[in-house]
Amino acid sequence: MKVKAAVLREFKQPMAIEELELADPKANEVLVRYVATGFCHSDLHVMLGEIPVPLPMVLGHESAGVVEKVGPGVTKVKPGDHVVSTWMVPCGGCFQCQQGKGNICEGNFGAFLQGHLLDGSSRLTDKKGNPIGHGFFVTGFSNYSVVPEAGVFPLPKELPLEHGCFLGCCVPTGWGSVVNVGKIVAGTTVAVYGCGPIGLNTILAAKLRHAHPIIAVDLEGSREGIAREFGATHFINSSKEDPVSKIQELTGGAGVEVVFEAIGDPGAIIQAWWSLRMGGKLVLAGITPAEATTNLPLMLMPLHAKSLLGTLYGDIKTDTDIPRLARMATTGVFKLDKLLTKKIKLENVMEAAESMMNRKTEGRWAIMYE
Repeated sequence: MKVKAAVLREFKQPMAIEELELADPKANEVLVRYVATGFCHSDLHVMLGEIPVPLPMVLGHESAGVVEKVGPGVTKVKPGDHVVSTWMVPCGGCFQCQQGKGNICEGNFGAFLQGHLLDGSSRLTDKKGNPIGHGFFVTGFSNYSVVPEAGVFPLPKELPLEHGCFLGCCVPTGWGSVVNVGKIVAGTTVAVYGCGPIGLNTILAAKLRHAHPIIAVDLEGSREGIAREFGATHFINSSKEDPVSKIQELTGGAGVEVVFEAIGDPGAIIQAWWSLRMGGKLVLAGITPAEATTNLPLMLMPLHAKSLLGTLYGDIKTDTDIPRLARMATTGVFKLDKLLTKKIKLENVMEAAESMMNRKTEGRWAIMYE
């Protein structure tokens, strides 16, 4: 079938809207008609070459839509179901999956990075018959996609798909970073560097876990309102004020117990480290450009007994956590209506990229296909 997609053919160049051919789903695969796809900062990282992947590829990994067709052997969903796609698909049999860490599945990680489906191939071809890569199993910058059955989860039909798409990335990453990695309990002192969608969902999850204070840090003072809407008790504009000294002031000179860095900025990581009290945790959920390094004081690592924890997808277990989060989302607790700040068409995808590069985006923009 013919589909419309934004194709990235060269790093640091605009994506082009192209007509592609999408093959039918094979065994254990699902054809989804997408309704909404969020534009995530990771998409921008790939566009800029900061996450090196093979090109050409159709990006977009935060998508929700309707099942149109299923391949042989599919039992999880049926045509007409509303679903969200996930960008990590655990194989179930590798070392990490056996340890309950399907978010870093070694069995399917290669296909994830290479833009393949689970059989090592693509269902997408261009007008010349050349294969086009699937962006992290989801391929959300296309109005239709074929995805692995294990990578789609039913959504309650009362949840708008323009909100349900956020359950594919920013909601579970923020939630899992707090619950699974930071292990926040009531009264934990917390700071969050970066008030984009991952940061906002981190703030919200910390609020739901009764952390206090919750100190939001961002270079853009314009984000104070939405940060407080999602649960920040304090806001620091780091373009005008040193966040480290301010956080120390707010905590009686000690620093906070847990800092979440949701940007992937080397400078912010250093500031986040110095914002911690002794024995604290620095949780890195933001993706840093591949060639970037950070100058952390290693001599103090044992002396201060601090922890540096990377997390992919908030260490969630997709099979259990996505359905739980979907049920929670129907109550309005995640403020998804506030998170969605602009709807655009696929043809305007570069507008979203430019806004994000210029740090003008608040909340999440979503591509709407209908």
